Amino acid sequence: MGEEVSVSRRRQPESTGQPRRIPQQKRGRERFEKILSVALELIEMNGSDALKMSEIVEKAELSFGALYQYFPDKSSIIRTLAGRFNEQGRACVEAELAAVRDAATLRQALCNIADQYYDFFRQEPAMRDIWVATQADRLLQQIDAEDMEFHAQALLSVLATLEPGRSKGELVAIARLTMQLLAAAVRYAISLDDTEGRAAIVLYQRMLPIDIGRLS
Repeated sequence: MGEEVSVSRRRQPESTGQPRRIPQQKRGRERFEKILSVALELIEMNGSDALKMSEIVEKAELSFGALYQYFPDKSSIIRTLAGRFNEQGRACVEAELAAVRDAATLRQALCNIADQYYDFFRQEPAMRDIWVATQADRLLQQIDAEDMEFHAQALLSVLATLEPGRSKGELVAIARLTMQLLAAAVRYAISLDDTEGRAAIVLYQRMLPIDIGRLS
């Protein structure tokens, strides 16, 4: 097995943070999902920094060759898990913003998004760790930036409808800053114990202006 590990590692190209391939066959999909499930368990126990490919191989009862067939390194695993979380987050944001009709409902939507993100991270400590990890890893920063831009563009569409007379450049700036501040508030809140964290979210919500679109 030692020789297999050595050969597999020599063949690894510079990481892009992406899975090597997404399996289509049932057996491959099951193995792919098992790897992610095991990685999530290990992250929950020890944190993403401590995640080791050797531990995944042992716990998932796979060979290194089978693991590297799908994931070249742990960053690609963490990025895949982060991407799945982002899909849930995007669904939440889209659903809340779809109900916006005016400034009051926009403010409520942002409050709801903050609540849902906070609750999700409290319920999924492994994903909380992964979200923090995206800030420290260069490859993972990209997926976080892409996700933030998605949220900003979703909010921009709402602001453009509510404030058609405002310049696009100004609305883009408002949308990006609003979503960045929301994310920062949640990141801060989940760094605290639950009582203080929930209080921090409530404080953030109280600080939101009545009319987001008229910020200048």
